[in-house]
Amino acid sequence: MPSTYAFVTKTQSLLTTKPTTQISRSSSLSMGPPSDPSAPLTEQYGEGSRKYRRTVYTHDQWVKHRSPDRFVNNLGTLFQSGIYKQVAREVFFTVSIAASVCVWNVLVGGYQDFSGAMHDPVIQESWAIKVGMPLEPFTILSPSLGLLLVFRTNSSYNRWDQARKFWGLNINHTRDLNRMATAWYDKQSDFDNTDFMGALAPKKEPIDPVERQYLLGQVSLMTWAFVRSMKRHLSPPEDDEDEYIIEIKSRLTPTQAGALISANHRPNRALYDLSVAIKKLPMHFVRKNSINNNVSIFEDTLGGCERLLSSPVPLFYSRHTARFLSTWLLALPFGLYAPFANSWNHCMMIPATAFVSVCLFGIEELATQLEEPFTILPMQRFCDKIGANCDEIVSWAGQGQEEEVVEVKTLAEEEVVEVMILTVETPVDGIEEVRPEKEMEKTGSRRGRIKNRIFSLRERLSQVGGDVQRTHSWTED
Repeated sequence: MPSTYAFVTKTQSLLTTKPTTQISRSSSLSMGPPSDPSAPLTEQYGEGSRKYRRTVYTHDQWVKHRSPDRFVNNLGTLFQSGIYKQVAREVFFTVSIAASVCVWNVLVGGYQDFSGAMHDPVIQESWAIKVGMPLEPFTILSPSLGLLLVFRTNSSYNRWDQARKFWGLNINHTRDLNRMATAWYDKQSDFDNTDFMGALAPKKEPIDPVERQYLLGQVSLMTWAFVRSMKRHLSPPEDDEDEYIIEIKSRLTPTQAGALISANHRPNRALYDLSVAIKKLPMHFVRKNSINNNVSIFEDTLGGCERLLSSPVPLFYSRHTARFLSTWLLALPFGLYAPFANSWNHCMMIPATAFVSVCLFGIEELATQLEEPFTILPMQRFCDKIGANCDEIVSWAGQGQEEEVVEVKTLAEEEVVEVMILTVETPVDGIEEVRPEKEMEKTGSRRGRIKNRIFSLRERLSQVGGDVQRTHSWTED
């Protein structure tokens, strides 16, 4: 036991110090992709930038979030936006079409120079005609496109919200599990020291502090191992596999780490190890059942996250929205040519097309980025927080329970025997009628004398047809 306990102490030290390092590392990633132009482009937008979007707000961040300068600050970082960089190719394509429409119509329809003078077309052929479309089709289709984008964005945000709530349940119920395990830890039989079918339950044994800290430390450790395995299960292998193996090997015994790492479904293996750790706790089975209810909730959160990871928004919905939006925006320059007739050679249609394309393509990109929520959730921060909280909770074992232990010990030293005789239906000669009350006898008698007395009373009552109902309890050294 001492060697094992030494390992637990080392493990708890790791769990106490490592989250601090992780939080420090994560906080530097919490405010968006790097703004340094020298940073690799793969880190500034796209898949490489997702790890920088795992935000966890504190009071300081909320103050900045509500700042009246937020509009100016956000406009100042307009060209650093990863979303806009991600849709740059699509926007460039629509702007190219707008510029082509503008140049073609100038060549075949005439143009205006900087002095305002009009010139004849450069191409004067019968087949060379100006291109354009009425704006009405775009006006009619705009509400439908808007509804598709709204539904697409709402469904994606709902998936992110569900994933965050699942991890919120993990945080809450890991605390609940370790709190109950710590507070209910007791050398107690399944029958609460009561008679069961004529047999006396075994007496409570004194608690070994070393064994208690080891067993509760295992519960805390396996709780952390589950959420850490769940995080790895929901992350891309190239992002987390190496770090996961390092953390598991540094905190678990070689046997435990080997079994967990080699498992086909690591979260399930971690839940099994957690259930075994709970089963080893000395407490009433009803209390163990209450603790295991939290393990069942972990199964539900794991299954819900797996559902989100494996089942995207129906592909035909996403594809139709993308096709509808792309076609609408690619045809938009043809409809914008006539409304911008008052601008010089209709050239203002080009920035107008760029603005509309950035806004609408950006909305669709937001929905796509939110659809898979786990690589933008700060799951490592959640795991570190859970590990630190569970370690702290199990470290409170025995605190606040000293007074109860002293009281029981005092009663045992005084050898107080409490006898309650509830009812005597038929009076017996020589025996006073006893009313429902407690009779305290502070004598040196033992269990055998009390049982003999009760047996004698019942025998004398049975001779006259009387009936006695009684409860008794006693404490001994």
